[in-house]
Amino acid sequence: MRRAVPLAPASNALRTPLRAQFDSVSGDWAPLVQAVANSPAGQALCAAVDARVSEGARVYPDQVFRALVATPRAQVRVLLLGQDPYHGPGQAEGLAFSVAPDQRWPPSLRNILQEWHRDLGQPWPESGSLAAWAEQGVLLLNSSLTVEDGQPGAHAKLGWQVLTDAVVSAVAESPLATVFMLWGAQAQAWAGLAQASGRHLVLSCNHPSPLSARRGPVPFVGSGHFGQASRFLASNGRGVMPWKLT
Repeated sequence: MRRAVPLAPASNALRTPLRAQFDSVSGDWAPLVQAVANSPAGQALCAAVDARVSEGARVYPDQVFRALVATPRAQVRVLLLGQDPYHGPGQAEGLAFSVAPDQRWPPSLRNILQEWHRDLGQPWPESGSLAAWAEQGVLLLNSSLTVEDGQPGAHAKLGWQVLTDAVVSAVAESPLATVFMLWGAQAQAWAGLAQASGRHLVLSCNHPSPLSARRGPVPFVGSGHFGQASRFLASNGRGVMPWKLT
């Protein structure tokens, strides 16, 4: 077990037990979330994350399930799958690739917004928060919902996959046409679940990280995924996807 150096509090650090965070999810995601929480894997996950917090690790974010709260299951039009939360103080706000409004844009987010601007001609936003997308039906889900300060991937092996599998499967089982945006090899591990029904659009490319965004075989930059998603949703009766940010 890693030993943590005590850190000063951060405004977005996890302070409540993870099981309490599970229990706070209401609405149409609640049955799925509770099934995970009550499973042996879910109980082990809660114990592992809470142990790290009790040992002094700073764990982000404080709103672990914000993505599910912000985008009800019935309203999901796009599932954008990230890796894990940003690992710097104040950054992560519980939505994949999104940072709190007062934070500088991390490199991956900057590439995302540059492609969004190029593809759709949208004006540059005032902040790096993608909360407005969540309100438009974009489920901004990380494959691991917690991380430790300065340690990307620290919780990738604690068991979050059981929740990710359940959420991706639930969205894939929807009778409504949905877009899956899978950027990078880690996200593409869920392509099989997303493609199972044959009625959804799966968009895959390299991760928007500066290390891979412009490389082959499928560069993120120039992918045009935002426009493709909009056209697919409109042609399948899911309405206009504005992709607006404020």
